[in-house]
Amino acid sequence: MQAEKASPEALGDTDTAGGTPMMPEGSAPAVSPQGVLYAELTHYINADGQHIFSRYWKPSGSPRALMFIVHGAGEHCCRYDDLAQILTALNFVVFSHDHVGHGQSEGERMTVPDFHIFVRDVIQHLDLMKKQYPGLPLFMCGHSMGGAIAILTADERPDDFSGLILISPLVLPNPQSATSFKVFAAKMLNYVLPNLSLGSIDPNFVSRNKKEVEAYTSDPLVYHGGMKVSFGVQLLNATSRVEKALPHFKVPLLLFHGTLDKLCDIRGSHVMMDTIQSEEKTLKVYEGAFHALHKELPEVTSNVFQEIEGWLQQRLGGTGSSNMVQQASST
Repeated sequence: MQAEKASPEALGDTDTAGGTPMMPEGSAPAVSPQGVLYAELTHYINADGQHIFSRYWKPSGSPRALMFIVHGAGEHCCRYDDLAQILTALNFVVFSHDHVGHGQSEGERMTVPDFHIFVRDVIQHLDLMKKQYPGLPLFMCGHSMGGAIAILTADERPDDFSGLILISPLVLPNPQSATSFKVFAAKMLNYVLPNLSLGSIDPNFVSRNKKEVEAYTSDPLVYHGGMKVSFGVQLLNATSRVEKALPHFKVPLLLFHGTLDKLCDIRGSHVMMDTIQSEEKTLKVYEGAFHALHKELPEVTSNVFQEIEGWLQQRLGGTGSSNMVQQASST
């Protein structure tokens, strides 16, 4: 993957010299987990001093709105290029970053002491872009774990957003892996064996599209190792926080889920629709579809992108409102 050149707009509030973070005298230049100098990568520095790889897609025309894309567990922001290209065609400024411990960002792989760190870093990035593009409507699109991050971000900053798009969000724990006994066991293990592997994500659960499964499997920036007990506990903590946030959620919502999603329970999306206070909320259900609807069979992905485009056009045009559940055929 070709490295993106650093730009001052991506570096946050750190001291810069020539668009490059100033390093303490005598310290070695920071490098990504892949061995690339961060001076050669777009990034900002989070509150813990970690370099967060960032990606920006800018429209050719005058910016109309901002869209932040929140990626899921184990993956990275560059997997959303197809969606970003569609959004830039609508004159959106699209931006994203690799979460701590993911992709080209610093941090131990798939390890975080508190799930809120993901939310905190997103808010920091949002504030950086809002300063650069003041007054533009702000949207957010979250997938899987990124959906939980998006919900919790909106819970902290409800007035910031003109709308949220969620694709197969993590709202409820997976019923097969989160039985009462397994949850209790995981919490106990977290005290004595936090780095114990719980097993890796089965790539075949991601999509029915074999080309997308192959791309996921061969992507060196995707984490293919086992999920640690400590990270599993943080995901459980995230669902608990999401449950508390839902009754206060009022942001306009477009929600997508497949009926055969084995990674994030579709019941969570139904619970969200039943619980949130948003006056404008739409759930699109895709019969037989798996987890990554933006990487699914072509007819599913095409429909998802069309729905996103139409919904955003409606939101920016300020026309109408919706409060419905739709069943989409993917056969």
